[in-house]
Amino acid sequence: MSATTATSDIVGLFPKGTDLAPDGEIVVGGCRLDDLAERFGTPAVIVDEGALRARAREYVDALSHHWPNGQVVFASKSFPCTAVVRVMVEEGLGVDVAGGGELVAALAAGADPARLVVHGNAKTDEELAMAVGAGAGTIVVDNFDDIDRLEKIVTDEQRVLIRVIPDVEADTHEAMATGHAGSKFGLSEPDAVRAAARLRASDRLRLDGVHVHVGSQLLDTAPFARAVEAIASLGELGEHAVYDLGGGLGVRYTYADRAPTVDEYVRTLTDAARAHLPANARLIIEPGRSLVAESALTLYRAVTVKRGRPRALVAVDGGMGDNLEPMLYGQRFEATVTSRVGGGEPCDLVGRHCESGDTLIRDVPLRAPAVGDLIAVPVTGAYCYSISNNYNGARRPPVVFCHDGEARAVVRRETYEDLLRRDQ
Repeated sequence: MSATTATSDIVGLFPKGTDLAPDGEIVVGGCRLDDLAERFGTPAVIVDEGALRARAREYVDALSHHWPNGQVVFASKSFPCTAVVRVMVEEGLGVDVAGGGELVAALAAGADPARLVVHGNAKTDEELAMAVGAGAGTIVVDNFDDIDRLEKIVTDEQRVLIRVIPDVEADTHEAMATGHAGSKFGLSEPDAVRAAARLRASDRLRLDGVHVHVGSQLLDTAPFARAVEAIASLGELGEHAVYDLGGGLGVRYTYADRAPTVDEYVRTLTDAARAHLPANARLIIEPGRSLVAESALTLYRAVTVKRGRPRALVAVDGGMGDNLEPMLYGQRFEATVTSRVGGGEPCDLVGRHCESGDTLIRDVPLRAPAVGDLIAVPVTGAYCYSISNNYNGARRPPVVFCHDGEARAVVRRETYEDLLRRDQ
């Protein structure tokens, strides 16, 4: 691979519109990464706000074109940052929440309660009461216990969907598969039929339709189509039933990955819907990872470089505290020195935590890495923020929005005082 090819390849993983300054420094959202590091410190999550908004509009436009009676709902678990959710709300998306904290964040971001979709395989009485009290438009019933609880909580009327296991195997990490027969989520088809009968008899729960989800980080659209066919057999939902088809579209994390486009994904779903579902059905899709992953990167500073081993070992000032995806899911990322982009010697990029598993990327090319260099890891907008933690007393990083050369922190870096704040 030539240096030129390597440069274009790595830049292609950053948010659309990313460029190089004349001196070679990466520029995202019109902001130089070295300037951002100086101003906000490292590690830091850098979001190209323009790219984030453009992706949201791409989803809205695709669904409205292929199925006008549809709604795009942001799976906020993928990046449950209030500012990110606010962008989605401003771009016309509903919000999917899977817990009390995500519900609070969605409301703080200005989400219309009527356009909330509430998920969870183990919703507590408190969380259901919060959702009902907030006026959440749709609650997805995952089990019979949800029905029991809602019957006690709801005093007026609550619209619900039944989550159905489609028994569809998806080619993804085991922890990301949700539609197979052994999934902890949803009800089997026979149980879903029983749940539907019970809901139809309820004087306060209104069955609007069904929900299905087959997994996350799927790079093949075929399982999505099979899931639509699987839920069509339920029947008796009516011509205007709601079919929430979930999310799960994968993204390109590495040079070798090939991900379907948003239009290809939406077209697969809507073609299957035309073949198997009522013509007047209302479709909901819930993208998460594919909405936010590519709009962000994580910026680190190299603290230590060790040579004299099979590969140079480059340790940065972050790691599994801000990105658990490699450790939990085996997810591969790429990286580059921000001022010497692309190519270089094979290195192992590791974190600062006291854990041998704290390896961000094995065998990643970096050009002449040295202590003090800034290193950027692209495509970190999904789940990295969600599952960040305080291992070894690490302070969770700030989230910085960049747009047209202006940068602002939408989440500040944690302080050491924050780490003690809950002590009694």
